[in-house]
Amino acid sequence: MDVFGKALLEYQLGKYTEDIITYSSLEEEDSMPLPYLFRSYDTMPPLEKKALQLCYGSVLDIGCGSGSHALYLQQQGLDVVGLDASPGAIEVCNLRGLHKTVLSEFLAYQEATFDTLLLLMNGIGMAGTLKKLPEFLNHAKSLLKEEGQLLVDSSDIIYMFESDSDGGYWVPGDVDYYGEVQFRMSFKGEKGPVFDWIYLDFETLADAAKKVNLDCELIVAGEHYDYLAKLYVK
Repeated sequence: MDVFGKALLEYQLGKYTEDIITYSSLEEEDSMPLPYLFRSYDTMPPLEKKALQLCYGSVLDIGCGSGSHALYLQQQGLDVVGLDASPGAIEVCNLRGLHKTVLSEFLAYQEATFDTLLLLMNGIGMAGTLKKLPEFLNHAKSLLKEEGQLLVDSSDIIYMFESDSDGGYWVPGDVDYYGEVQFRMSFKGEKGPVFDWIYLDFETLADAAKKVNLDCELIVAGEHYDYLAKLYVK
């Protein structure tokens, strides 16, 4: 069931009538505007622009979606591959002119190594949970060439929880880490499966990186708990 891909494909084919609806363990319902997923470089957030400026060599855009980031890099002359587990997303990337695409789950992909791995729009969230993060980072490390880099943006979602007078926060006690969230997508009444997603504060990401022998450097701190980081082999 490819709800995400179906929505992207309808937008690409000029059949846009409504957006993706998301449900999460943090909030009952939200929307994911399809036009935003097809944005141009000029309308991208500053953190994304900075990440794209830092890309070099061969690039793997992990969770490439509609291909907006990969297409920009391709236009700049970089050798970029768009990877996504959604058949619809990959079809859209092909229709938009991305030269190299791979339909695969990230953890199943091991066909090549790259100078830059790109995980934008909190792409590292596909690790799912804190316990699964080491496996995810180790696999990413295996896809890096010597002196390669992994560019990651994410957010510390602590602001979404109630705070008390002494500065503490009321966070759920039934998860290992407050950034662990469960999501589900719906498009035109069709609901996809529930899946795990994780948002990481920088300190937690840096600690996880250290445990798998990756250095983690804060590149930019955003205006609202978000950031861009670079991970690389020590």
